[in-house]
Amino acid sequence: MTLKNDRKYTDSHEWLLDLGNGNYRVGLSDYAQNSLGDIVFIDLPQVGDAVTAESSLGDVESVKAVSEVLSPVSGTVTAVNEALSSSPEAINADPYGTWLIEVNNVTAFAELMSADDYETFCANA
Repeated sequence: MTLKNDRKYTDSHEWLLDLGNGNYRVGLSDYAQNSLGDIVFIDLPQVGDAVTAESSLGDVESVKAVSEVLSPVSGTVTAVNEALSSSPEAINADPYGTWLIEVNNVTAFAELMSADDYETFCANA
């Protein structure tokens, strides 16, 4: 499992990257994409939509199952990775280079873990 130390992780396997100036990027961890298998479809919110920490922001369909993606923050969606509508498998190929949404106006955070804490969490899962 690959991890990036520049972001925080949730117990539902999303990552959160602070872009600065109150902007955050959300994606799926390497552990998540590996557990899901080949991702074939993704449903994401629209720009301007509100997301709520620890609530569904969309879902990912893989050859194994459909899984909810939970938001690590509460805020407003400012960008959606539109490339995923035609190439959702990009998450499997590069889970840390492939983001889902960007959020600002953040008012709350889910419980977040450092890369080291997340690695321990996954090892015990």
